[in-house]
Amino acid sequence: MSDEIKLLINEKEIPMNPFVTKIIKDVNLAIINNLREMPDVVKKITIILD
Repeated sequence: MSDEIKLLINEKEIPMNPFVTKIIKDVNLAIINNLREMPDVVKKITIILD
């Protein structure tokens, strides 16, 4: 999985510094890795809040 993280709000990309990007990635991976039926290899994660 690459380190590319994009935050879009109302279709507008919100710029983030490396610290915020790392926090968002680490928190989401910590949550997702505890889910059942996680694949061994994760290539891309998409989270949509609508």
